[in-house]
Amino acid sequence: MKKNSYSVNLPKQLILPAFVLAFCPCMSCDQLRALVVLPQDSKLAEAVQETDQNESVDGWRSLFNETDLSGWYAIETYDPRKLGDMTAQAKQQRIDKAAEATHQHWSVKEGVIYNDGTGPFLTTVDEFEDFEVELEYKTVARADSGVYLKATPQVQIWDSTEEAKFSLGADKGSGGLWNNSPGTDGKDPLVLADKPFGEWNHMRIRQIGARTDVWLNDQHVVQHATMENYWNRSLPLIRRGPIQLQTHGGEISWRNIRAREIPAAEANQILAEASNRTHGLTFRSLFNGDDFNGWAGPLDNYEVVDGAIRCRSGKGGTIYTQEEFDDFVVRFEFKLPPGGNNGLAIRYPGTGDTAYVGMCELQVLDDDAPQYAKLDARQYHGSAYGMAAAHRGYLRPTGQWNFQEVTVVGSKIKVELNGTIVLDTDLAEVTEFMADRPHSGKDRRRGHFGFAGHSDPVEFRNIEIAPLVMPEAKTQGN
Repeated sequence: MKKNSYSVNLPKQLILPAFVLAFCPCMSCDQLRALVVLPQDSKLAEAVQETDQNESVDGWRSLFNETDLSGWYAIETYDPRKLGDMTAQAKQQRIDKAAEATHQHWSVKEGVIYNDGTGPFLTTVDEFEDFEVELEYKTVARADSGVYLKATPQVQIWDSTEEAKFSLGADKGSGGLWNNSPGTDGKDPLVLADKPFGEWNHMRIRQIGARTDVWLNDQHVVQHATMENYWNRSLPLIRRGPIQLQTHGGEISWRNIRAREIPAAEANQILAEASNRTHGLTFRSLFNGDDFNGWAGPLDNYEVVDGAIRCRSGKGGTIYTQEEFDDFVVRFEFKLPPGGNNGLAIRYPGTGDTAYVGMCELQVLDDDAPQYAKLDARQYHGSAYGMAAAHRGYLRPTGQWNFQEVTVVGSKIKVELNGTIVLDTDLAEVTEFMADRPHSGKDRRRGHFGFAGHSDPVEFRNIEIAPLVMPEAKTQGN
């Protein structure tokens, strides 16, 4: 291998800023530049500038310039949350260790990235939240590789003819989310789409939150599956993270790597359309976009603006559907102003505080507002107020529309926010309550759906519901 074949042998003083950019959700390219004065001939400077140089009209940009590995670095795989908790010195040591071995295993020649089947994983300096990535790869018999998304394994690439791995699912082909739990959606590809050895395979991956689609050679092999957090399955994927090229067990080549960020409006549309296919249900509108026909409660405290329900500033109270529901899936978009506070009334009886007399109030809240910095964990967005805490950090910035879907079955509630499951709980199992205040309505099995305003102009639109008829619910007499 040529001595200069690996072209991102970063100076030690520049490796840590690259790492910080890749694993810190709040860090931008401009902020990275501010961390250190970059010399003009610095490879890291080239890596950071790559984003600007490769931007295209349709949003796609190249992640590989076909000449060298500007925009990439290498690191041994590790839980990104734990990396984020390390000291700067510990992080630096981990990156330095990987850098020492990288040039032995990675190279670039004639527009192709080559790897000899071992070594640390090639990692984008850029990080991604809702995105698409396309690439081509070519590998050899008995090879085993993959694409890590947000530093998490993985979209699988392997030898579908290797009988020794048939028990692991190799015969089903590449493209599956192999580290998902057995039997879950996406674990195995829906069809075998691998090309014969010696031919280039084309892979397209789309990820919104944790919802993941994979196309291999134009076959849709994973459809809207939730990618599990391999590192800790009790937590969702991190919100943002790098793309990594995994390699072990055989030579692999990569080329034509490009990506694009998916804007919020497009992401919301994709999530809604995929929801229809996932549930196999018929959703119907709860709000006509013009008036409050079909709704009840203190309607004068709300207004209809541009096809959305908005709580009037300084007003509030719970408005609700005239119709009642038992088990259902409801989905909608919402937009928070800075400091916004509202809630979802679940199985609301029509009077009283839905947080206590209804099954629950699911919080709708600007978690990052300074005035909410010291709340109980069970008061933040997506939480069953006072009973069960949601995972935080998955709201879009205030002023942008979020997409949320809530599934209520018996005593169980699941909340999916922007493609990530932030709450999955059974209220029947809750025994500890905030401020030791009991929730008398938590075991309700039927009631209205609505919005519990708290003086802030929070907006809701595209509100749709699909009632569920569950055999289990019938058996229990719900």
